[in-house]
Amino acid sequence: MSIGFEAHNHDACVATGVAQAQAYCAKEGLKMTPTRQRVLEILLRHHRAFGAYDILEELRNDGLGSQPPVVYRALDFLIKHGFAHKLERLNAFVACSHPGQDHAPAFLICNDCGSVAETQTSPEKSQLREAARKAGFTVEATVLEADGTCPLCTTDGSPA
Repeated sequence: MSIGFEAHNHDACVATGVAQAQAYCAKEGLKMTPTRQRVLEILLRHHRAFGAYDILEELRNDGLGSQPPVVYRALDFLIKHGFAHKLERLNAFVACSHPGQDHAPAFLICNDCGSVAETQTSPEKSQLREAARKAGFTVEATVLEADGTCPLCTTDGSPA
């Protein structure tokens, strides 16, 4: 399960996520630019979906860029290398909770506070995969997004 709805040390979360990305880039001979790193830090710190223009505003405040292509190039890099995901319905981005792992994420999105938790699914065992197989269709990618209310936004603070 993800830490998306759990209390935790955000500084440690950011430090761990950035360290994992830097280690991956060093191993693969990739460059973790200051802008890429800052975009990852922004996504890791908040555990909610960020639109590209929200990220751009933070980069602008940090003096790291003021044009949309700057953000989109950084996001493309982070997504390609498994450090971020795009939430299709929201047209927004979140940090990956399982970087470096081959996984099939599902996203739990709180309608009240906007928090996003990433959890694992088993697409090879899913009804969708079985229906596709029977239809002769090969699933290449799925994005599972569920809207609801997180434990912190429920009236008693416990999971629904």
